[in-house]
Amino acid sequence: MVTKRVWLIMVALLVMPMTAAACGMGEKVAEGYENTEVKHAYQHWNQGDSSAVPFVFIDVRTPEEYAEGHVENAKLIPVQELVERINEVPKDKQVYVYCRSGKRSAQAATILAKAGYINIENVLGGITAWKDATYPVVK
Repeated sequence: MVTKRVWLIMVALLVMPMTAAACGMGEKVAEGYENTEVKHAYQHWNQGDSSAVPFVFIDVRTPEEYAEGHVENAKLIPVQELVERINEVPKDKQVYVYCRSGKRSAQAATILAKAGYINIENVLGGITAWKDATYPVVK
């Protein structure tokens, strides 16, 4: 017969991954970064300077795409320039990378991970998902 304590431990082990997923905490992919839902990225962005965890948003699209609308205070570093401009990405902050839909930001996240960055989150769905969720953008 399974004791009550063992039963509770088993339930906790089953529930923890679901709780982590619901809180927006992703798992690192093989490339060394996390994929995160746009809702989680927005929640962190919305905290602004009051956030306990300092963060930066990096937009890896083209300057033309950025001009059409971007996350407020996002730093534009097109993915094709990232290697040369990598020193502009702070290592002491949570780094959210996004593009239009997620492909270029995944490439950028891989570049950052290979360069030793450890707090990288690729925003799934990119600016398209951000806009679809009616989160604010600036031009």
